[in-house]
Amino acid sequence: MSLLVWNCRGLGNLCTEDQLAELVRAKDLSVLFITETWTDKARLEIVQRRIQFKNLFKVPRRNKASGLAIFWKEDFNLEIETFSNYHIDTTINKNKDDEWRFAGFYRELDTQLRYEAWAKLRSLRQRGTAPWLCAGDFNEITRQSEKQGGRSRPHNQMQAFRDVLDECDFMDLGFEGFPFTWHKHMDGYIIWECLDRSVATNDWFSMFPGTKVFHLDVTTSYHKPLWIAPEGMNCCLQKPFHFEQMWLTDNGCTETVEAVWCE
Repeated sequence: MSLLVWNCRGLGNLCTEDQLAELVRAKDLSVLFITETWTDKARLEIVQRRIQFKNLFKVPRRNKASGLAIFWKEDFNLEIETFSNYHIDTTINKNKDDEWRFAGFYRELDTQLRYEAWAKLRSLRQRGTAPWLCAGDFNEITRQSEKQGGRSRPHNQMQAFRDVLDECDFMDLGFEGFPFTWHKHMDGYIIWECLDRSVATNDWFSMFPGTKVFHLDVTTSYHKPLWIAPEGMNCCLQKPFHFEQMWLTDNGCTETVEAVWCE
């Protein structure tokens, strides 16, 4: 069993669809959560047939740059509970001893409206007491070390995010791979940030103590997919990490590599 969470920035592009299908084949997924689908139901059903997932649930896009979808295998006992423009919340193995929750989350782009997304996350915390995993593009960082390049993130923005994670009793699952999940090319430099993450409650940690999360490399989105392997499954299919020469052109690259290496 494993899950993949990805802000794919549009499924209308055939190259993105090809890369998604390759990830599904390589990782033997049970659940796939996609944000920024940028497409309609008909296109999602084409993707569904190609990746051979029996089940699909979608949240229609509000504008061009939105839309959520979750796919899951026929033999995976998943039920949709609630959804909004910010999330799809599910229960796995409902009413059984090994019941747990998965919520795919998608952030609010406008920082002035970010409180709405955090309010939604708080409300989801009240839905039940089952072990809970939440993953997606939160569009926020918890500390300055999760960002390289560009202006520093305002402290109050990061604190608001840390507060909601604490109130939901979430702990970060960590990751293996490159430390940033999103990048943007600017004039003469690149901004790197860790905007995508997997968090879980303590009882979920206890239920799946061998969990591993991988930041995967793709070429069709600014966001890296998160591959979540709850039982520390064999990761031999993970592609080797390749250093990009262009990273050396960004100020601070050497210091970041040295700091991560020391850790």
